[in-house]
Amino acid sequence: MYVLSYLVMGLGVVFMLFGIIGIFQTKKDFYYRILVACKIDTVGFLTLVIGVAIRYGFSFFTGKLFLIVIIIMILNPLVAHIVARSAYKSGYIPACEDKEL
Repeated sequence: MYVLSYLVMGLGVVFMLFGIIGIFQTKKDFYYRILVACKIDTVGFLTLVIGVAIRYGFSFFTGKLFLIVIIIMILNPLVAHIVARSAYKSGYIPACEDKEL
């Protein structure tokens, strides 16, 4: 079980690493970077928590971890949407609309 948990946690770290590399190699569009950052947080955190749950087995601790996962999976995309919407409402022009002007 230890090896499987470390493999799953390593997979989460790899997801986060590739996501960070993807953020730096993308266009300079703010909205696209917010989308990628939200995906990195959600997928990477989820796989890390699953690895920790496999490592410690089912207990009260893993129950609390899964409650945190549910909260993160709801709030992370919501917060990213709020940040992107506030940037759009304040006048930040997306790169696709900037070329048409």
